[in-house]
Amino acid sequence: MKTAKHIYEKIITRENIKAAIDKASQDKKPRREVVEVLEDVDKHVELIREMLISKSYRPCEYKETIVKEGARQKERKVTKIDFFPDQIIHWAVILQIQPLIERGAYTYSCGSMPGKGIHYAKPKIEKWIREDKKNTKYVAKLDITKYYESISHDLAKQSIRRIIKDPNLLWLLDMIIDSYPKGLPIGYLTSQWLANLILQPLDWFIKQVLKIKYYVRYMDDKVLFSSNKKLLHLAVRKIMEFLRNMGLKIKKNWQVFRLSCRALDFMGFRFYRFKTTLRRSLMYRISRKAYWIWKRGFARFKDAAAMLSYLGWIKHSDSRWFFESRFVKYVNIKELKNIVRRYSRKELGKYEIVLLRKRRYACSC
Repeated sequence: MKTAKHIYEKIITRENIKAAIDKASQDKKPRREVVEVLEDVDKHVELIREMLISKSYRPCEYKETIVKEGARQKERKVTKIDFFPDQIIHWAVILQIQPLIERGAYTYSCGSMPGKGIHYAKPKIEKWIREDKKNTKYVAKLDITKYYESISHDLAKQSIRRIIKDPNLLWLLDMIIDSYPKGLPIGYLTSQWLANLILQPLDWFIKQVLKIKYYVRYMDDKVLFSSNKKLLHLAVRKIMEFLRNMGLKIKKNWQVFRLSCRALDFMGFRFYRFKTTLRRSLMYRISRKAYWIWKRGFARFKDAAAMLSYLGWIKHSDSRWFFESRFVKYVNIKELKNIVRRYSRKELGKYEIVLLRKRRYACSC
């Protein structure tokens, strides 16, 4: 693999730091600390350049919050850092090393990769299981135990040194990694890119050594398809051994099963041979949200944005019955779009209540 040098010189350019400020400030412009930077961008660019050129930059103290996700209310510890200078510096680094990480990425590594994601992998899986039934007869589904927490700092640093030889950039990345006591923190921009970089050798091992024809990775979740059940069991054991050498381990609930007997639950969808539905927990979440908007009799921008986001999931699945009986029965799509439109035009506050009218559940003013 080619290694890159002289990247630090590009990171500290005024143009790159300005681009980093623009990226870091997206969806955060009303915040006081962001407004302060945007009011005098040139001044803050020079301050960051001085920190990086003199190597006087030191990461700020991080703050941690517990976030509950999904219908199961799974708890995740999210780490937050200051906008200036930390988030901006993280973006300045990623803008330059992103092409290097993407260059060695597996085609169907879809988690936290620009232009890929869930709706990139989904059509591929559907095509494979519907057009090549022989080689997708069996499925292995596995993921890594507490992946971000389990990544050692040494492993992260070794992975970086596979693609980067610039000593100044290595100093900066090492400092960012060491700013958190254990593992990679969920919430750092750099963490998701490093997490993908670390698993690139595993992707190569699965495709080139184990010769798995159909394989998708969504961050640390993996699905492998084969015509041979014993081959998949062997592959899982080899993957376990490979990860053990990296200080990582597979969750005990890994599975190998026949696709004709049960659906593949992956990336929020349930994949069958001839249809794709939403994951049951996701359907419950959407149903509850729609019902409570109707029950309360009002909606906010956050409610409208969430429901329109869920609508995208529904449109990409075979969920017509669910759409008619659990979605449009309680919310009016046209009026939800109107709420989001008014908010984007600054005609509606983020927490402003929009009363319901028209069949009790259509959102409007």
